[in-house]
Amino acid sequence: MNSIVIAIFLLSIGASFIQRTTGFGFGIFIMTMLPFFLPTYGEATTLSGLLAITTSAVIAWKLRSYVTWKRLWVILFTFIIVSTIAIFALTRIEDRVLRQILGIALVVISIYFILFSQRIKLPTTKRVQVGAGTLSGLMGGFFGMQGPPAVLYFIQSEPTKEHYMAMAQTYFLIGNIIMTIVRACNGFFTTTVLVDYIYGVSGVVIGTFVGAYVFKHIPNRIFRYIVYAYIGISGVIILLTN
Repeated sequence: MNSIVIAIFLLSIGASFIQRTTGFGFGIFIMTMLPFFLPTYGEATTLSGLLAITTSAVIAWKLRSYVTWKRLWVILFTFIIVSTIAIFALTRIEDRVLRQILGIALVVISIYFILFSQRIKLPTTKRVQVGAGTLSGLMGGFFGMQGPPAVLYFIQSEPTKEHYMAMAQTYFLIGNIIMTIVRACNGFFTTTVLVDYIYGVSGVVIGTFVGAYVFKHIPNRIFRYIVYAYIGISGVIILLTN
């Protein structure tokens, strides 16, 4: 029992630090180990979502003045619809081939954007937002890893790292709240999840605080490359834990 508490605490520190520094990655990091400490995969994604809500709420509130709602609603609503359908379809994730494809895709995408990001500018059109929201919803509903598609959209469409961080965290905050409600309706919000959340929330506070300091000192000109690099690292993590 004590080892599980320590593991959840440490995972929460690492996941919230990554989330606060790069703007995403909480679920990708914590879900590499969290399913081993909870009875079901659904409960693990629920706990991950609850802890991510805490991290995103703090960041979104602090940077709320940078949010441009007209660039957020379409991608957010698309995400909510698709992720809800995916969660209802979820019983247990066992498709290793799908996770391998996901990991390889993230690595390829990160390399592509690192090499050609100066030539790429995603428009803030409804078609692009629907596409990003759909991919994010599928990844969030099935894997608890909704970050990469939305991050690629926000990092390309927002003018500064502060605008990017505000938009991404507001998106993740609202999206995770909706997904948690849907997971609760499907029986994944259990007493075990609630108790483990209490264990992890102190780690979230520590990781968010340290991450905020690091984020403040990252120059705008290299920030997006750090984000692209972590998308690639995320793909490698998924492949290694598959």
